[in-house]
Amino acid sequence: MQTALNIAIALALIFVVVVLGMGLWNMLKGGPGNTSQRLMRLRVMGQAVALILLMGALFFFGGGRG
Repeated sequence: MQTALNIAIALALIFVVVVLGMGLWNMLKGGPGNTSQRLMRLRVMGQAVALILLMGALFFFGGGRG
């Protein structure tokens, strides 16, 4: 279970980096603003998913003290 969650977190983070790169590339080449907005929304959703996965991993497998 922990390995599957680690893989899901890695994929989510890679997704965020790729979408960020696509958005930056679109801005640098002077692409359409609608594409930049769509990529920004997609990146924010990806970051939310990655954050939820990270918090879930810490909650279930964090090995807290006490």
